[in-house]
Amino acid sequence: MAGHSKWANIQHRKGRQDAARSKLFSKLAKEITVAAKMGDPDPDKNPRLRLAVKEARSNSVPKDVIQRAINKSQAGDSADYEEIRYEGYGPGGVAVIVEALTDNRNRTASTVRSTFTKHGGNLGETGSVGFMFERKGEILYPLSAGDLETVFEAALEAGAEDVEDTEEGYVILTADTDLAAVAGALEESLGEAETAKLVWRPNMTTELDLEGMQKLMKLIAALEDDDDVQRVTTNFEASDEVLAQL
Repeated sequence: MAGHSKWANIQHRKGRQDAARSKLFSKLAKEITVAAKMGDPDPDKNPRLRLAVKEARSNSVPKDVIQRAINKSQAGDSADYEEIRYEGYGPGGVAVIVEALTDNRNRTASTVRSTFTKHGGNLGETGSVGFMFERKGEILYPLSAGDLETVFEAALEAGAEDVEDTEEGYVILTADTDLAAVAGALEESLGEAETAKLVWRPNMTTELDLEGMQKLMKLIAALEDDDDVQRVTTNFEASDEVLAQL
């Protein structure tokens, strides 16, 4: 399995154990508020909001927190958040994409830039590393959803592009514009997914040794600690031996 795929699974598990729940809930709630404000406050009529709510539920965000986030979008005094994507290089030349929601572009840009610099990276212009990634829809199902043939046939019929069989479960990939439709169709055939979200998938990777991985982890942790940063994606590749030592 590619190092970046395995690391995504490690991050997923560790995130639930180690991340400060209040910070995680805050970021998920912000995405819900923005999605509801940009469209309809009814998840059934707003694909982006529906996916945001699904992601929040998969991370055990309480129903009342989700509802408050939706209600906040309809309040006249709610903040206007702007979606910004930052691109740059981390330790060892690894490509890094940072997605943020901010009500102060200058503050966020300054913080992200200084974080890159402090941890041995360089913030670049938009598009500087984007060509190394593809925007995809990613839907995760547990192994209990069925055998590979069953899941593959359901995904194919729903309009998905590919299915990856991993130790953790099934990763179903879609075109970015098809995510909501495919997720809805799969829910009817396979039940509710663990998560369904838009992601950046690397189409080329950069190999890192143990020291490089340790430096990259510090950069990612520092970026994710920023309240304005929603998610961080990299294109690193690392051997199983290196990952086992982290």
